[in-house]
Amino acid sequence: MKKLFLALSATFVLTTSFYRDTDTETINTTPLLNNLNNPVNPTSALINEGSTTLELYNSIDFTTVNKLDSDVFEKAFMGFTNLKKAGKVAETANLLTVCDFSLSSTKKRLWVIDLNSKKVLFNALVAHGKNTGEEFATDFSNTESSLQSSMGFYITESTYNGENGYSLKLLGMDRGFNDNALKRAIVMHGADYVSEDFSKSHQRIGRSWGCPAVSRELAEPIINTIKGQNVLFVYYPDKNYLGSSEWLNS
Repeated sequence: MKKLFLALSATFVLTTSFYRDTDTETINTTPLLNNLNNPVNPTSALINEGSTTLELYNSIDFTTVNKLDSDVFEKAFMGFTNLKKAGKVAETANLLTVCDFSLSSTKKRLWVIDLNSKKVLFNALVAHGKNTGEEFATDFSNTESSLQSSMGFYITESTYNGENGYSLKLLGMDRGFNDNALKRAIVMHGADYVSEDFSKSHQRIGRSWGCPAVSRELAEPIINTIKGQNVLFVYYPDKNYLGSSEWLNS
């Protein structure tokens, strides 16, 4: 009887030990399998976890560059998110470029931000159109030959070499505000008049024919970074635009 009792006890221990090991195995491997089969986009995870836009903004490192205004970032990120939801850019897109045309053209008012790493990849001078203003931008247009900048959201397209050298096509996404961009040949390109030296001599940088032109030395690295279906936002505090943009009021 004693031998039978010992045999039963040994069987019970083996059975329960096997159960615990199997349970532990399941708990440890399930997250691993989920991560392998469903890689998480950090930007999407941030939104899904309910983090606020302000928390994202505060996590971006602006220590060595000009600081982008938080309200401008909020609007840019809102449009970025809504363009993703509409399938205009890939769910994995993580680059957001912002031009704040409420600032002086002598300021570095273009930011290229990696939302995953929370880093500013570029902070640079950027020109507005000849008929948009002198030092400050004041007038905008979606009309061909106006020589004015167009505010709103753009999707970056393909590159080409043209009269202004290496250039990036831009698809305007705001109907009535910048959707004639391709027809108007509104592109990002490099220009000699976008420089610190020009700014010091003229108290403003030079002006384009409506394109968001950058310096010659930064044109290629910026364009190569943001080309291919990424979001560019040209901001200006125009009440009509802010109140009617599809991407800010979705």
